Amino acid sequence: MTARGSGLFGGIPLFLILLVLSAALLVSAVVAVGLGPVSIPPGEVTSIVGAHLTGPSTAGPFDFIVWELRLPRVTQGVFVGAGLAVAGLLTQAMVRNPLGDPFILGITSGSGAGAVLVLTTLGAGVAGLLTLPLAAFGGAVVSALVVFGFARTAGRIQIGRLVMTGIAVGQLLGGLISFLLLSTRNVDAQQQILFWILGSLAGAQWPLALTCAAVVLVLVVLVALRAGRLNLLVLGDDGAAALGLDAARARTVLLIVVALLTGTVVAVSGSIGFIGLIVPNLARLLVGADHRRALPVTALLGALVIVWSDAAARLVLAPTELPIGILTAAVGVPLFLVVLRRSAAGTVGLS
Repeated sequence: MTARGSGLFGGIPLFLILLVLSAALLVSAVVAVGLGPVSIPPGEVTSIVGAHLTGPSTAGPFDFIVWELRLPRVTQGVFVGAGLAVAGLLTQAMVRNPLGDPFILGITSGSGAGAVLVLTTLGAGVAGLLTLPLAAFGGAVVSALVVFGFARTAGRIQIGRLVMTGIAVGQLLGGLISFLLLSTRNVDAQQQILFWILGSLAGAQWPLALTCAAVVLVLVVLVALRAGRLNLLVLGDDGAAALGLDAARARTVLLIVVALLTGTVVAVSGSIGFIGLIVPNLARLLVGADHRRALPVTALLGALVIVWSDAAARLVLAPTELPIGILTAAVGVPLFLVVLRRSAAGTVGLS
């Protein structure tokens, strides 16, 4: 792994940047756990968490709030943010465009369609802890297979066809979601669908949080170990082939990883937009386009963004909770326009 590179912080060794971001994430997580209608001091939060990790915990007045309600939510938010951000970075490398995002591949829409189908057919009360996430994950896998099948020609994935197929499938599934939302008469299901479409961590529980953490952590580590190959991929098929990389095979692997990451994350949090688009571009602005530096920074920045977005979603209209997607869209759209303008001027790129 390279120690230095381009970007605003290109002259700083990568391990120092990761150390600062990791410390910021840890502090943010502790503070976020303490925020809410019942304010809990950071010292109390660390004491409760430490007691649970080291042995049997004595039940205190804040024990249930910290360990059963807020900590699973913040933990899930960390890996949701990391997963979405890394999926965005991989998508941008795959389509060789800094405006790439998992949404354009139709995977997010597929996950949402699977969840909405369960909510409208079984009802919000029947769709339990595992039924809804499994349906969302299944929808993501099916949509990824469809996009992959149509984008593959003569054993190779065509970038243009991949993007166009993803957009078409996403639009079709978006229409299906709208139809299901309008056709159901179940008010509870409609409310849950709206939160699912815009994203929320309100349903976080330890089983879902730990499952999401395990999948995202394994996939991110595996990709990080091969991050140097992403630098070859963005050179184009001919450039990659000259350096010994089979671009078609690499894109196939990336599509599978993006589908797994996006499906897992959306299955537990719903559709949270703009994280996969904005965070990778911010990481490249800070540490340069080298994926060996940008990938771990992207994961940590994505985690930070979601942790604080979720905290804001809980506090802005307390006791009413906002979907996270509203906040990420409010921040993400202006940033997207800036990225779009800089990209058109040739100042934002992957290499």
